[in-house]
Amino acid sequence: MIHQLIFAHPKPGMSEKEFQTYWKDVHAVRYASKIPQIRRYMIDCRISTEPEPDDPLWSGVAEIWFDNEQDQLASLQTPEFLEGARLDEPNWAAFWRSVVLDTDTHVLMEGPPETPQSSMVKILAMVKRKAGMPLEEFRRHSLDVHGPLDLKLPGLRRYHQCHVRDSAYTVGESLLDAVSMLWFDDIAAMEAALASPESKASADDLANFIEPKYAHVMVTDETWIIGPEPRY
Repeated sequence: MIHQLIFAHPKPGMSEKEFQTYWKDVHAVRYASKIPQIRRYMIDCRISTEPEPDDPLWSGVAEIWFDNEQDQLASLQTPEFLEGARLDEPNWAAFWRSVVLDTDTHVLMEGPPETPQSSMVKILAMVKRKAGMPLEEFRRHSLDVHGPLDLKLPGLRRYHQCHVRDSAYTVGESLLDAVSMLWFDDIAAMEAALASPESKASADDLANFIEPKYAHVMVTDETWIIGPEPRY
């Protein structure tokens, strides 16, 4: 299954809160969810944390699941996309700042059953591999070396690594190589984990396989639009 991540930013003049509300209550419900090939659909909205950036790179992420590349391509040719979701995008999003990643998800910690009433907070850690490092070496290190370090974080409830699919590298480089997702019960549990010795050990390892200047972290909440059970 293809796990697509769409990073989005508010259009000029729209506040982050207005952007997030429109996305969840209007765009997702009226337009994007109508695209028949989408099997699951979640919106992650950025939560303000300190230090707060003046202009966050993104204010949310759409997570969309397709069965295969054929369905994904077909979705872009449907009237629901062409006459609905695509036409509505300028009403709320700065499309020139959007980033789309097609990924394969590796589940390192399954965690508790997902429910439509999700209340956990989630860290999204977006990274680019170290200059000169082969892609397969980056993936091995991320999954086999760094992953076990993250799994030691106190209070971690669920942990996925989403690696950009090979198709993104056929004609060049992907903007990012992977997005790690780490769930905690709440902000307090997340902050306790980040202050732990286990977090320091994980952070110390980052220099071994990523470019720090291209790393970005966002804390989000979750809203299921379709799911967690796949549609039909």
